[in-house]
Amino acid sequence: MSAITARKSFVHQTDELDSTSTSATNSIAASPKETPRQSPSTSSLSSLGSNSEVEMKAVNGKLLDTFGNEFHLPDFTIKQIRDAIPAHCFQRSGAKGLGYVARDLASLAATFYLFHTYVTPENISSTPVRAVLWTVYTFVQGLFGTGLWVLAHECGHQSFSPSKTLNDTVGWFCHSALLVPYFSWKISHGKHHKATGHLERDMVFVPKTRDQYASKLGYYAHEITELMEETPIVTAGTMIGQQLVGWILYITANVTGHNYHERQIEGRGKGKHNGFGGGVNHFDPSSPLYEAKDSKLILLSDLGLGITFAALFLIGSKFGWANLAVWYLIPYLWVNHWLVAITFLQHTDPTLPHYEPQTWNFARGAAATIDREFGFIGRHLFHGIIETHVLHHFVSTIPFYNADEATEAIKPIMGEHYRSNIEGGPIGFLKSMWQSARMCQWIEPCEGAEGENKGVLFYRNRNGLGVPPQKMSPPAELRVEKSDS
Repeated sequence: MSAITARKSFVHQTDELDSTSTSATNSIAASPKETPRQSPSTSSLSSLGSNSEVEMKAVNGKLLDTFGNEFHLPDFTIKQIRDAIPAHCFQRSGAKGLGYVARDLASLAATFYLFHTYVTPENISSTPVRAVLWTVYTFVQGLFGTGLWVLAHECGHQSFSPSKTLNDTVGWFCHSALLVPYFSWKISHGKHHKATGHLERDMVFVPKTRDQYASKLGYYAHEITELMEETPIVTAGTMIGQQLVGWILYITANVTGHNYHERQIEGRGKGKHNGFGGGVNHFDPSSPLYEAKDSKLILLSDLGLGITFAALFLIGSKFGWANLAVWYLIPYLWVNHWLVAITFLQHTDPTLPHYEPQTWNFARGAAATIDREFGFIGRHLFHGIIETHVLHHFVSTIPFYNADEATEAIKPIMGEHYRSNIEGGPIGFLKSMWQSARMCQWIEPCEGAEGENKGVLFYRNRNGLGVPPQKMSPPAELRVEKSDS
């Protein structure tokens, strides 16, 4: 199929992140059959496989993504990626960054002024018409609010400007206004960047293994293939819940993050676990997501939230809670929706691998992401966070306005390993949410995989879509119990 065009992005930590992995190797699966597929680049080292590599692949077994496309571990390095990017792409401008912040704030203020001034009973007598217009208001403000969220995200990666002080000041103000604990998020988000695709260290949208998925339903792993298809209404209900409260559950209970907190280096994770009351969240300085040195920053994040909550309380008390809900709360939920949707689709796709610790490295994890397309909204209101995500995971300090050019620069190095699904633009983006929800239920090793390949896991499902899950025998203890009976 035709070669893929450029784009995309989202996420986190910066110079230290990028410099720690200079010699690591990378990994990316082929694009879905339903979307354009890029030809392997002749400049990619992946095309230069030796006989010994072919023999090793034969011994280790074939890797298949959920669509059935064969996946190969890439062999380019982080240094090759960085060296391919023009030097000017790394340049950051505080003035330009502040200009974008001013633009987004002005958009939010102007939208509020126009609706508050003109969408009134005096100007529009019909209550249903006013309700429709104010519904439009909440959607539009959600778009502008998401843009501001993304600029604070740039601050967290130090890609906003060369000044750390300016970055963190702007990031704290913008995120606090959106009820995001800036420094708490920044720290955990940086850890996500350092361990993307690592099943025991990644911090967001860590998929369930086959055992975990089966256990949640009350079955053994070998019984998965006997289960009926998940009904579409259940899938839809899960998606709606994720989009409504996914972000809130993440920051309050670490839902979708890893659950290996006992390994926290300072012993903070003893007896703690994900879920409400488990002691893992983004507000408590003693949370195992952080180290002792982070305590003051966590408290500063909490202070920002406290100031915003106080301001909202005063507004609600003076102007009415219904007004506050329309002016702020519903747009806030729209922001959360877009944030969750963007992150979900950056890290959940039938082509994406995940790695056991023994197989993971920084480059492989950084490549286990995908670029998508959301048209004008994505490129201009969301500052390209959807369209340049792959590049962002390799070098997160490149500002968003240089990310398209940098993405084009790394494509020849990545060759077939660059992933992108741009078919259908914004509609395709929304369709991908449904496709991923139906096809990406759990991850498991590929059938026949051995050695290093056994540590590469792909999505499978019980809906009869794509490569079927492996047939498994009951565990030994169950066979013994059955024979005894």
